[in-house]
Amino acid sequence: MDIRELDRRAVRASMDVVAQLRAEDLDRPTPCAGWTLADLLAHMTAQHHGFAAAAEGNGADPVVWRVEPVGDDAVIAYAKAAERVITAFAEDGVLDRRFALPEFGTGLTFPAAQAMGFHFIDYLVHGWDVARALGVEYTAEPDLAEAAWPIAQAVPDGEQRRKPGAAFQPSVAAPEGATRFDQILAMLGRPPAR
Repeated sequence: MDIRELDRRAVRASMDVVAQLRAEDLDRPTPCAGWTLADLLAHMTAQHHGFAAAAEGNGADPVVWRVEPVGDDAVIAYAKAAERVITAFAEDGVLDRRFALPEFGTGLTFPAAQAMGFHFIDYLVHGWDVARALGVEYTAEPDLAEAAWPIAQAVPDGEQRRKPGAAFQPSVAAPEGATRFDQILAMLGRPPAR
């Protein structure tokens, strides 16, 4: 399946979860170490804008990745950013481009499909992060989890995940009989037990 469609579905699922958030929820802790829901939403919103800019050829500019604090309109800001990245990824010819992703290193670019894969796995998991913080149910659709499995397997594990600002925590053991999505969560440092 087209990575753009996989990503679109993951982002839409995250939008559905974020839509359940109320302003009073923003101080809740999340599975992302040290982050409240406000911090996580600010990160997610900024990443949508950054990846959209990368798809449009402007990803090298660090300003487009800047994380801004979210206010009481966090849900609306998130939805607008999500729509922006979905639209940018759907542009004709986007799969022929290279995306500048300065978070991986200055001057580094990636083939569009690979960069979109990074975005896809992030939003599949961040949707779960938000749901977990809100105490609501969230499970990735089985075909999305299967498509995300090889991407998750390619994320390096080890000591670099213990450094401040690491995208993922060190992997944890998946429970016996875990679903593919729970295996992904465990691989990316999130205990999937509910």
